[in-house]
Amino acid sequence: MRLPRTSGILLHPTSLPGPNGSGDFGPAAYHFVDWLVSAGQKLWQILPLGGIGPGNSPYMSSSAFAGNVLLIDLAELQTHGWLASADLEGADFEAGRLDFARVVPWRMDRLARAAAQFASAASPADVEDFNGFCAAQADWLDDYALFMALAEANEWREWSDWAPSLVRREPAALAAARLELSARVGFWQFCQWCFFRQWLRLKHYANERGILIVGDAPIFIAYQSAEVWARQELFELDASGKPTVIAGVPPDYFSATGQRWGNPLYRWSAHADEGYAWWIARIRRTFAMVDIVRIDHFRGFADYWEIPASQSTAIFGRWLPGPGAALFDAIASALGSLPIIAEDLGIITPEVEALRRQFDFPGMRILHFAFGGDAGNAYLPHNYEPNTVVYTGTHDNNTTPGWWAEASEAERLHVIDYLGLHGTAIDADIHWSLIRAAMASVADTAITQLQDVLGLPGSDRMNLPGVGAGYWEWRFTWDQVLPEHALKLAQLGRLYRRG
Repeated sequence: MRLPRTSGILLHPTSLPGPNGSGDFGPAAYHFVDWLVSAGQKLWQILPLGGIGPGNSPYMSSSAFAGNVLLIDLAELQTHGWLASADLEGADFEAGRLDFARVVPWRMDRLARAAAQFASAASPADVEDFNGFCAAQADWLDDYALFMALAEANEWREWSDWAPSLVRREPAALAAARLELSARVGFWQFCQWCFFRQWLRLKHYANERGILIVGDAPIFIAYQSAEVWARQELFELDASGKPTVIAGVPPDYFSATGQRWGNPLYRWSAHADEGYAWWIARIRRTFAMVDIVRIDHFRGFADYWEIPASQSTAIFGRWLPGPGAALFDAIASALGSLPIIAEDLGIITPEVEALRRQFDFPGMRILHFAFGGDAGNAYLPHNYEPNTVVYTGTHDNNTTPGWWAEASEAERLHVIDYLGLHGTAIDADIHWSLIRAAMASVADTAITQLQDVLGLPGSDRMNLPGVGAGYWEWRFTWDQVLPEHALKLAQLGRLYRRG
């Protein structure tokens, strides 16, 4: 499905300002929507909304269906009487950084207090709404809530190390665990009810003002997740539940040992046997939360790199065919034509390109990758086709000022020559030069990291691939956002017919 000619901003909700240690679905999120409107933007792109995994990454969630409970607006829970004002006082978190080590236990404690108060004193209307949510979402929520309660009870050990009867999901063992852990199962259900209630209200607010949400669906899910435990037959696991092979990418120019991601691989034959029902449910659920979906690592649907789980690096592996068109035919048959963005970065084969074109999914182009070579570079704007999403950089890239500071002399000269930059303010205005190039391009969609709008240095980048700690922490403060930022974006949007 072709997207209209628009532009937008990439910002994960955790990066929003707020008093409780992390951005969330509170007032700052609504203010950000209003700011997008004032800046003439039509899209708000976010990262996956699932819970965080190792290294605090939102791409290694404990569920493909559940939401990140750290995004729940605690102040809204207070308005219901489930938290006292004293519960939200005295935290004194750093404004410009998400300190996961402090914030996670503090927020989880407040959610536990709120859940306990809800259980003892909720209004009949809230109880009815909660029960309705649990019934409507039972196909994934029941397994998720039990999985999280069991993971806690087992001190977060991998599920394959739990009692064998639970690993095998014997009905009697599951029933006994659900009864014994009923309070914690209820807690996780309560958190998901709060998450979706708040998120859908925020999404509705954005949609009413002409802002569409661009979500993100990682191709793979974490091993330590409810769905791998609940649907073991859909993944390449041995009889004890351990992965036999895992996901990653082979060695390339950027890494001599490749990238060993560690996610379990899909048993695609089993997915095909059930008509890709699990994938259809996952995509349906994702589109219930967002308006447009970016599918991460689109290449893996054409072919994927299989690494033996016993290997410590990604060097030794093999390419295997993915489900290809059969998966997307099944999704289209069940759900119709959908606005999907294919993340087609890296080394893309003709088979991957053919798959993307067969379903008319727009691909991605990154300006940071465009310079220093010759005129044939696919990331240079003159080589774009309209059915494209162009970014100055993504969450995995440096900020544009950070990228410029590290660019080679050849890259810098190419940028200056290509964009026709003159004068002494090239360094100071490089982020606006690239934003203008993205907006002026023929690409239907142009997305800019908020860090680039604000002209922030490399220390404010969101993520550095391959580094397991110290990232996903960036947050902005409203005093960094000047009137000129919205004015410039709105002007560029009018100039290049985006809006």
